[in-house]
Amino acid sequence: MDRKQPLVSIITPSYNASEFIERTITSVRKQTFQDWEMIIVDDCSTDDTRDKLRVYAEEDKRIRVIHLKNNGGAAIARNTALQNAEGRYIAFLDSDDCWKRDKLEKQIQFMQNNSYAFTFTGYELIDNDGNPVHKQVEAPRRISYEDMLKNTIVGCLTVMIDRQQTGPVQMPNIRTRQDFATWLSVLKKGFIAYGLNENLAEYRVGNSSISKNKWKAAKMNWFVYRKVEKLNVIKAFWCFSHYAYHAVVKRI
Repeated sequence: MDRKQPLVSIITPSYNASEFIERTITSVRKQTFQDWEMIIVDDCSTDDTRDKLRVYAEEDKRIRVIHLKNNGGAAIARNTALQNAEGRYIAFLDSDDCWKRDKLEKQIQFMQNNSYAFTFTGYELIDNDGNPVHKQVEAPRRISYEDMLKNTIVGCLTVMIDRQQTGPVQMPNIRTRQDFATWLSVLKKGFIAYGLNENLAEYRVGNSSISKNKWKAAKMNWFVYRKVEKLNVIKAFWCFSHYAYHAVVKRI
């Protein structure tokens, strides 16, 4: 393709990701769709993550590494990557997750064939060793803003957004659930998130994962309802009850 800028910018925050980052990067480099850049923002890692990132950036010029001077959390790391992204499409992949080889190819085709601005896919859960835990999360056909308030089924590692349609995308600077708040901010503009119901990614559910703490996740969902979306107490409770139900069903 005769294009100065990549079509897809992959947004990856990293912090002490030495154990998994190589597999994550490899899953990107093995994509059947190759018109991408991967922007990895390291949030002051104290292990040898930076050394590994330097090696990959030297091997593949599509991999761009940015080092933050102060530890700021995932939202700041992702926003730094978003501010430096050059692609029309943005995709998200955390430093311990992976993609199937045809993830980008199938999702780009899905979006372009239908002129979709926001899409996501199905994915499966893996353990710390990369082995499937025999649990897949399916992607519903479509999710509106009101649907998203009641169901956090959209996996961050599967999302792709066309910034030509949505305009700039930034995440709120909150400790967790910044991805959920971001999807809401896009859908609130009137867009619909369309699901490609194929297992195209691997989400790691290690014991150290912050999302493993369900109580903290639930509290942050409530925070998003009340402080970010500014829902009244009745609607917030209504949405929260649906969120809790879907969260349980998703893990059965």
